[in-house]
Amino acid sequence: MASPSGEQWEIGTGNQRATIVEVGGGVREYEVDGRAVLEPYPVEQIRDGAHGAPLVPWPNRLADGRYSFDGQEHQLALTEPQRHNAIHGLLLWRPWRVVDRGTERLVMGARLHPLPGYPFTLEVRIAYELNEDGLSVTTSAQNIGERACPYGNGHHPYLSPGDGLIDGCSLQLETETRIVTDPERQLPAGSEPVRDTAFDFSEPRILGDIQIDHAFTGLARDPLGRAWARLGGADGACAELWVDESYPFIQLYTGDALRPDRARRGLAAEPMTCPANALATGEDVIRLEPGESVTTAWGARLT
Repeated sequence: MASPSGEQWEIGTGNQRATIVEVGGGVREYEVDGRAVLEPYPVEQIRDGAHGAPLVPWPNRLADGRYSFDGQEHQLALTEPQRHNAIHGLLLWRPWRVVDRGTERLVMGARLHPLPGYPFTLEVRIAYELNEDGLSVTTSAQNIGERACPYGNGHHPYLSPGDGLIDGCSLQLETETRIVTDPERQLPAGSEPVRDTAFDFSEPRILGDIQIDHAFTGLARDPLGRAWARLGGADGACAELWVDESYPFIQLYTGDALRPDRARRGLAAEPMTCPANALATGEDVIRLEPGESVTTAWGARLT
């Protein structure tokens, strides 16, 4: 019987194993010594919550599915109709193909052809690779059309707490600013410093029952330019996610709105090149001229 997520491709090295899927081109599971680093979803179930998927050509929500680019108005389908938003791009449910495959590395590809609301052409490649530093995910997008296009990307992995819920886990994310959203549509409504607020995770702190669905920016970075989100499990292991400097935002989501068997069983830590509603506001949207490309990278590991 065919899986709802399509064909499954496994890569591995040493004690690490990851499975990449055809539908959406995302990572369904990543584990070290049998312990999940990224929360998996069952092979026999439809992915929910954008679980593990790349978000192209924009991450997060777009109000009313409308934006203007180079003086032209565009209307996208509303993929979050209850909030009257378009959400998470156009490749979530499309089949991706294998471009290159090895034991430790897999490259997935998809071509986004012009469609109503996004009349541009993108060639997208995502390389998943396992090495001594864990899982790395490198996304490249090239404008192969005849005119400039707006572009953003994100990914939607969930850091795993191990067994149980995230409530008993510690979270560390060194950042300066939280993007505040309105409660009805979860669109940006301003920003605030996180220092000394309930969203200050500069030092590791137990999550408890706090509910989070916000983007954070002003990320602290290590000497390699990486910013880190760390989820410390009750088993003593820590699932870590890093983003390179091409990702100025990390969206955290505690999964409270997911179905009961999935709620709060993983912490979404979503690399994003731009914030929600960016196509409409223009904030941090990447302009790709014909022939131009952009590459971004993130990764995960267990410590």
